[in-house]
Amino acid sequence: MLQLKIVSPEKIEFDGAVESVLVPGTMGQFEILQDHAPIISTLQCGTVEFTTAEGKTQLEIQGGFVEVQKNVVSLCVELK
Repeated sequence: MLQLKIVSPEKIEFDGAVESVLVPGTMGQFEILQDHAPIISTLQCGTVEFTTAEGKTQLEIQGGFVEVQKNVVSLCVELK
């Protein structure tokens, strides 16, 4: 499992365990799974999709940043 934290300027949008995260990277969409290599990347306008034990959730963003390190995924985003 991954620990995902999504923050926007207004509030913490999500903080919890997920199975996967799909993000709109500047160079194209990519998926983050357990044991992903460490990465920092910019995000473009699009959809962040993450899968929890309850199912899939989508969040529309205008852009932001993602950092992955030791199964912790941190997103700092601006919402649409």
